[in-house]
Amino acid sequence: MTVQDLADAVAVNPKTVERWITQGKVPYRRHQYATAALLKVDATTLWDDIRAVDTATDLSKAEIAAVYPHRHMVPSGLWREMYSRADKYLDVLVYSGLFLSEDLQFHELLKAKVQGTAQVRILLGDPSCSAVHQRGIDEGHRIMDGKIRNALLNYRPLFQSQPEIRFRLHTTTLYNSIYRSDDEMLVNPHVYGIGAYMAPVYHLRRVPGGGLFDTYANSLEQTWGGARQINDRDFMGA
Repeated sequence: MTVQDLADAVAVNPKTVERWITQGKVPYRRHQYATAALLKVDATTLWDDIRAVDTATDLSKAEIAAVYPHRHMVPSGLWREMYSRADKYLDVLVYSGLFLSEDLQFHELLKAKVQGTAQVRILLGDPSCSAVHQRGIDEGHRIMDGKIRNALLNYRPLFQSQPEIRFRLHTTTLYNSIYRSDDEMLVNPHVYGIGAYMAPVYHLRRVPGGGLFDTYANSLEQTWGGARQINDRDFMGA
């Protein structure tokens, strides 16, 4: 991005941007947050400004809409309610997410969304990879690969009839399950020794200038970029 590009985007003079870069000038806070949002980083990454630290902390707190101590305590309809609001992004990043794959209403919602403007991406763990095997051990049941194969079996009709719904398998060590709908998401951390349904869930909503939502969104994008497409053989294995 050129100096002129940045100046135009945040509505300042190019010489002002040059002074930020060459003289270490600290912009007004509104320009800090506009620049950070444009560059997809935290304002504190760009400027060591205690005001920015305090404000960024407050903004990140504002992104937390709710905290549930266990996934099973999340209102049962919240998943579909949140995803029903998706216009651009509907993403699921899990190892198995078996409970969603078993929800036929969720399947119908996915069909409706790909007929509209939303991109739908389902990321499951590769049942043959070492990260999946280890997660099963960590949860104390050693059947994570089987849960993923069950999820694949549940999704097979969608895979066959709805090519607009994109499926991939990842091999990452997944620290959080992420469920994204445009500018809100549910984040379910993975905790050693317990299943995801017993771990907390954070309901996040993106706030301009906050970095919490984008941290998880970027993680999702990186995982998607490194995952492989699901093929017929994967569903045959299920």
